[in-house]
Amino acid sequence: MNKTAESNKLMKADTVNTAVIPATKLEEDSYDWWERHDQVLKIKNEINPEIVLIGDSITHFWGGLPESTTKHGEGQAWESVFGGRRVLNLGFGWDRTQNVLWRLDNGQMEGLSPEWVVINIGTNNTSETDNARASSAEEVRDGVRAIMERVRTYAPSARIILMAVFPREESPEDPRRKLIGQMNVLYADLAAELGVRFLDIGQSMLAADGTLPREIAFDTCHLTEQGYQLWADALRKEMDTGSK
Repeated sequence: MNKTAESNKLMKADTVNTAVIPATKLEEDSYDWWERHDQVLKIKNEINPEIVLIGDSITHFWGGLPESTTKHGEGQAWESVFGGRRVLNLGFGWDRTQNVLWRLDNGQMEGLSPEWVVINIGTNNTSETDNARASSAEEVRDGVRAIMERVRTYAPSARIILMAVFPREESPEDPRRKLIGQMNVLYADLAAELGVRFLDIGQSMLAADGTLPREIAFDTCHLTEQGYQLWADALRKEMDTGSK
């Protein structure tokens, strides 16, 4: 059994924190995970990005390069924050922290010197599938810590923005929503510990009763253009403040 196969086999183990074990593609999605990885390696140096976005499908589907076959964003919201800037989109649909770790270990940020790195990862770690178990809040926090350590290794001068995981599921009483809330408390503490910026826009996405409107997240997970605009406005303000 090769190293990759061993790592993926561990994804169902309950005795280890799978969120910190680098792993390749775990789930089937609407795109070719390996092809997107190869595209990143081919274009990243040509882009010479000022901004690197690291994440899952929510980041993947926003837009930019490499291109996505499925786009819920890349409209006014994208242009309002990234227009005229060189951006590398390292969002991969269905990715968990462990997938991001594998991608970073296999060249996706090697040789880059971005000004900003925006990390938005963790929502898929809350999912239980045939291929990977759900993670605890503490496990996901540790996975994010490992990601930030790698980012600092590859791009030590980059300013990091750690996003709180966006609200998911319609009801504020949903167990997944509560788990995400626990994760975000730990994310905030981690950001303070490591001296990175923490950005939580979750409250602005919710209705007054705490529900998540489909005008913001059409399937109570992935963002509409209106949802992306909320993210864009907050990111632009954060980066403008950080550049002063």
